[in-house]
Amino acid sequence: MSEQSADLRETVRRRYAAAAVKVAGGGAACCGPESGCGPEPVETEEGFGSALYASGERDVLPAEAVAASLGCGNPTAVADLREGERVLDLGSGGGIDVLLSARRVGPTGKVYGLDMTEEMLALALANRERAGATNVEFLKGTIEAVPLPANTIDVVISNCVINLSTDKAAVFAEAFRVLAPGGRIGVTDVVADDDLSPGQRAERGDHVGCIAGALTFAEYREGLSAAGFTDIEIMPTHSVADRMHSAVVRAVKPADGGRASL
Repeated sequence: MSEQSADLRETVRRRYAAAAVKVAGGGAACCGPESGCGPEPVETEEGFGSALYASGERDVLPAEAVAASLGCGNPTAVADLREGERVLDLGSGGGIDVLLSARRVGPTGKVYGLDMTEEMLALALANRERAGATNVEFLKGTIEAVPLPANTIDVVISNCVINLSTDKAAVFAEAFRVLAPGGRIGVTDVVADDDLSPGQRAERGDHVGCIAGALTFAEYREGLSAAGFTDIEIMPTHSVADRMHSAVVRAVKPADGGRASL
């Protein structure tokens, strides 16, 4: 990893660590359900955060999981999760998508949340206990080197995290590796118009704000294809900056196993 990439990763880690600490400490002075206080939500730009989830989904989760939401969509809705499936959430944060996925796959399914930030993992583990989720496991690691065996996951989800990686080819290859043949990826991420240069993307926002590191539609499609994915769909849902969009991304690992390449 280059020094610049290491610096960007550390900047991302610090931002999400601070968000977790803010949420975890927000309800420390509460004295019970009638006190009217609770975790302080993390501030987000328009087009990001827990408002992108239906109220019915937010209401069944711990307030701390909702307050820590920093994503640009709702991948659990676009991934069409089914009972009994094994799910991996790349960059799981406070656990909102893991816990929603756990409800969808039911007791015969299993959901893994992967995050590199100690503070977010601690918050996620506390949220798992609050939710009483028994089919959930949180792992420490990076999305470029997933600590799971090959061919063990049915669905990979992620919520506005892949754009933060400085090695997206490795992320796509790892998602392909851990998916079982016929498995699928269903993520939400920030994607730029094809004619926006890296410099123009950086003018619209910084890396840690999920803007500067975003791929274009063509780059995203090419990256997934190079990793071995087929049936690639990238559909914008709403604007997050000038000519930059939150998008739903779907793709499939061929049933014959295909081949991943960097």
